[in-house]
Amino acid sequence: MMDPSAQFALAYALTTTAGLRGFLTLFAASVAAHYGWIHPSGGFAWLGSDATTVILGVFALLELLADKVPAVDHALHLVSFAVRPLAGAILVGGTIHTDNPGMLYTLMALGALNALVVHSSSAAARAASTVGTLGTANTPISVGEDATAVGGIILAFLHPYLAAILAGIAVFILIVVAITWLTLRKRRRSAAEP
Repeated sequence: MMDPSAQFALAYALTTTAGLRGFLTLFAASVAAHYGWIHPSGGFAWLGSDATTVILGVFALLELLADKVPAVDHALHLVSFAVRPLAGAILVGGTIHTDNPGMLYTLMALGALNALVVHSSSAAARAASTVGTLGTANTPISVGEDATAVGGIILAFLHPYLAAILAGIAVFILIVVAITWLTLRKRRRSAAEP
């Protein structure tokens, strides 16, 4: 069993990767719970069940493949605005142990918010890519997101503190890029108006 600070670091790192690949991160947590690498509290013990692992594995594969198909990837991003925050909340509940339900619910809400911020920033970058490259860069960006999520997941389980630090830096960069893109877009619209 991890000490509480390692649990927080793991949860933060995993909610960050969930913002990129929600089902993949849940699948990884399910595998970790299944093999006893993490020990979800009673309310989240289902995360390590055989059925959950198989179902999440199928959805993770579909998520990875669908994100490479033009038009389907945009629909997937819309669905992900609900799925990824939910994944973030579940990941917090499955990795952090506390006897204080209020604290757990607050942390789950923060995990959901973190996943949503990462997903929103990623979606903004994808929108900019679609406009700037007519969608031709979307598949390479998707592959980069896959690699980042997989690397982040592995690092989170091996070195949760380092993963949390890198996740914090990545979230900061994503937010700055998204704000910059939105600001530039607004300025262009303002300049185009008569």
